[in-house]
Amino acid sequence: MVSASNHSGYDMHFKAYAFIDSQNLNLGTSKDIRKKGRIIYKGWKLDFKKFRRYLTDKFRVQKAFLFIGFIKQNDSLYKKLKSYGYDLVFKPTVKDSFGKVKGNVDAELVLHAAKVQYDRYDKAVIVAGDGDYYCLHEFLEKNRKLSHIVIPNEKSASSLLKPFQKYKIFLSFERKKLELKK
Repeated sequence: MVSASNHSGYDMHFKAYAFIDSQNLNLGTSKDIRKKGRIIYKGWKLDFKKFRRYLTDKFRVQKAFLFIGFIKQNDSLYKKLKSYGYDLVFKPTVKDSFGKVKGNVDAELVLHAAKVQYDRYDKAVIVAGDGDYYCLHEFLEKNRKLSHIVIPNEKSASSLLKPFQKYKIFLSFERKKLELKK
């Protein structure tokens, strides 16, 4: 079978999947970052509908897996995210000793990208600025499956991501396109 290319040069039969650490994405865009008492990064609210479209337009992502902690009261949020085109992968949550809800999704994201979905895609877009994904980036690069690493902002990118410079894209530079308008 000969595959045609579209106007952007991408193979139209090429499958790209995004694997998104929802907490890293949400906190990485929305939280202010301070250094020595002054703000070096001003947080903003990401429009998840625009972000899903951005993944399709920029990287030709067919499936976007959003890894998220499950909280029963957030059911309407989950329905909305699904309507935008995300495939939700839930992680059970627990409360820490201060009552704060915790649901670390790192292991689930790595497992899905490196095993569960691995044979179904040609390229992976990893959305997180976290150094915890270093081994996944290394594995995907070695197997020629790493497309891009989308990092919420340049001020919070892990120094462990330095070897992957050519794959890095910072969402903070796309703020005007992706910010939720009131």
